[in-house]
Amino acid sequence: MSDAGYDHATVERRWQEAWDDADVFRTADNVEDPTYVLGMYPYPSGKLHMGHVRNYTITDAYARFRRMQGDDVLHPMGWDAFGLPAENAAKERDTNPRDWTVDCIETMTEQMESMGFGYDWDREITTCTPDYYQWNQWLFSRFHEEGLVERRDADVNWCPHCETVLADEQVEGEAELCWRCETPVEQRELEQWFLQITEYADELLEDIDDLEGWPNSVRQMQRNWIGRQHGTELEFHVEDYGPVEAFTTRVDTIHGATFFALAPDHPISEELAEEDDEIRRFVDHEADPDGDEPNGVETGLTATNPATGEEIPVYVADFVLSDVGTGALMAVPAHDERDHAFAEKMGIDIRPVIAPEPDGDEEPTAPDVSESAYTEDGVLIDAGEYSGLDSETARERLTADIDSAEEATQYQLRDWGISRQRYWGTPIPVVHCDDCGPVMVPDEDLPVELPEFINTTGNPLDAAEEWQRTTCPECGADATRETDTMDTFVDSSWYFLRYVSPDLEDAPFDRERANDWMPVDQYVGGIEHAVMHLLYSRFFTKVLADNEGLEHREPFTDLLAQGMVQLEGEKMSKSKGNVVSPQRIVEEYGADTARLFMMQAAQPERDFDWSEEGVQSTYAFLERLQGLVEEYAAETPDGDDDAIASYVDAEIDATIAIATAEYDDLTFNKALRETQDLVRTLRQYADYTEPHAETYERGLSAVVRLLAPVAPHIAEELYDELGGDGFVAEAAWPTAEVDRDYVAKRRRLVENTREDIRDIVDVAGIEDPLGIDVVVAPEWKYDALEIAIESDADNLIGELMQEGHIREQGDAAADYGQDLQAEREALSMTLEPDAEYAALESAAWLIEREFDAPVRVVRAAEADEDVLANAEPGRPAIEIDD
Repeated sequence: MSDAGYDHATVERRWQEAWDDADVFRTADNVEDPTYVLGMYPYPSGKLHMGHVRNYTITDAYARFRRMQGDDVLHPMGWDAFGLPAENAAKERDTNPRDWTVDCIETMTEQMESMGFGYDWDREITTCTPDYYQWNQWLFSRFHEEGLVERRDADVNWCPHCETVLADEQVEGEAELCWRCETPVEQRELEQWFLQITEYADELLEDIDDLEGWPNSVRQMQRNWIGRQHGTELEFHVEDYGPVEAFTTRVDTIHGATFFALAPDHPISEELAEEDDEIRRFVDHEADPDGDEPNGVETGLTATNPATGEEIPVYVADFVLSDVGTGALMAVPAHDERDHAFAEKMGIDIRPVIAPEPDGDEEPTAPDVSESAYTEDGVLIDAGEYSGLDSETARERLTADIDSAEEATQYQLRDWGISRQRYWGTPIPVVHCDDCGPVMVPDEDLPVELPEFINTTGNPLDAAEEWQRTTCPECGADATRETDTMDTFVDSSWYFLRYVSPDLEDAPFDRERANDWMPVDQYVGGIEHAVMHLLYSRFFTKVLADNEGLEHREPFTDLLAQGMVQLEGEKMSKSKGNVVSPQRIVEEYGADTARLFMMQAAQPERDFDWSEEGVQSTYAFLERLQGLVEEYAAETPDGDDDAIASYVDAEIDATIAIATAEYDDLTFNKALRETQDLVRTLRQYADYTEPHAETYERGLSAVVRLLAPVAPHIAEELYDELGGDGFVAEAAWPTAEVDRDYVAKRRRLVENTREDIRDIVDVAGIEDPLGIDVVVAPEWKYDALEIAIESDADNLIGELMQEGHIREQGDAAADYGQDLQAEREALSMTLEPDAEYAALESAAWLIEREFDAPVRVVRAAEADEDVLANAEPGRPAIEIDD
């Protein structure tokens, strides 16, 4: 492929070196409030994959666009370099994670440079270096000072294959598999370090509403994860065990509670399981919280309903979760679907106590709950003194009246367990002393650096005995270092701040500069990070705002979650063997082709299918564009500034205006479609006639600059050919003032006219038309159209006939009025008659070129009456001489 067309390898290398020599993408520390564009930094796994290429092409294109718009731009890159895959790879290769990671970073850096990504490499960060991870440790100490760190025994998700703890978010699917290796996850009790993100649950939830530049889907995922519920906590007295606390959001339904349910791991369930084989069997073997239907076992105990004094049976049920609410609940089968399914299965009473709001003075009627629960609010029935109250009032009254009841708020969000039993992560800066307990390592002793890697099963730090031995910072006695390392999501929860001042030695970031440069203006990454990474980053930012002087409380203003690159409808993955190598594409077709194909194939947030044919056609487009520029540079044309030139000029303006707005919205595919259409128009112009030099050069210059963010190397080459000054990467973005509504009407008029001519030629079987007349509608029809659009009268024809100049058209006006009446819902304004005439006159060359026949645009005053009858606003009459 590289033998034909432009020599992409030479072109790309030349401009990459030129950018590098000129520091084009460097952001000086003294710039004020740069536009901060950031792609989620990659894990250095070995090689870039197509998902990386898409993510970083999006950010690079947007950063280049903003730079050409005159902004200072901050566009950095770094490496999420800690993590289990490096450790496993090192074990397999009998090397160490550091060397393996550094090798991967070198490979991926070269690939990024070959793609032409314009990063400020002076700001590069690598999270596995002590000068980065010491600030993880420093931040851990600050969180500890603020009471946001806790160490406690906890039931944790344990992956036996990875031999480490997983956060809830790292356990995937109903089968509860490890997110990395897909091994079934087990439960263990371990002593763990936690960051208390729950302290910020309300703010994290409420501030989601202000994240207007985030996709709604991501905002909703975060709301669901935090899972705040307002309700009532109250006690049911369980026989032999005393008061047991339950949480409900629907205390208004308490008169319909017909059983009480405990989670399988509730303390009472576990105690009962010690004595009862059936309960033991259920708890250990049968309970399946993720199953399709609820299961349970009767305990023989009863619980006392605090509102009615009624004794109701107690069950151990697998649909009750210990980490949601209190692990115990009152079950109301008539008004909860899960309770309903369980009650049907177990033959428990289903008793409705909420009825739909009745009309007028009617009595409320009990809903039919034989097939399913009635889950809406309504009016209480069969609820003693509370009957007749609406649900909301009843909730307030019952919470006040029941002695043990009080308003409560529950969250699904849990504190963030950051302890990992692995080597390749940030050592938790804690020393364990027999007398003093866990003690923070003083700031002056940071970083606590990792020892040499020991290839062993389990946690290699447990085997690093010499490294573990230390003295207590408080009492000086012998002590032992903490051997757990931090979850790598700690690294990525603040890395965007380190780019602001990556070499700062006495703080994690320069506060003054961070307050000027942050938050990130445009953040781009995969939807898979919608909860963990984004939620943790928001948490860190809020803590730093409260305690370290940050002046913003959210890290990312606008967020784009890019879609996947697929092959034949399936996500690319090594295991499926359907991976397309970015390196091969760059070698064969060039980086610009890969970037341009990817960006024109779909909107950034949509998945799209990789296609070799699409890549080839993109390459051919770039080749044709180069040909146009080279021909112009070799011999300047000498055409007239005529109607054709005015059409081309108008299209240049329209393209610039529309493409600029699309770039602003990150809908690159639409901007590129506009730009490619302009290239086609310029090519047709040059094929049809001798172009007007100034107009033609303006069009080529606009195209080159509009393509520069996405296809930067060839754009530099062509900008140079056109005599551009300096780099196109630093050139001014083309500008044009046009009314997009006017442009849309003009283009629709021209396209409809061409389509109508094609239809007539096709239906009439005209092979070689001798001439084509395009007849603009008379002015009265435009007036009638405007009246029809603005009128809401039932009798449109009557309203039209009130206008004398329309009425005098007689039958023609009546016929046109009937047409307008029939199409009334779909009507829209067209261009004015003079503007329509001018637009058709300037586009006539396109019709002449397509049909190889002279074209005459005719005003209504010059046309025959029988032809005029067919002319309508936006749809001129067509007369073909054959």
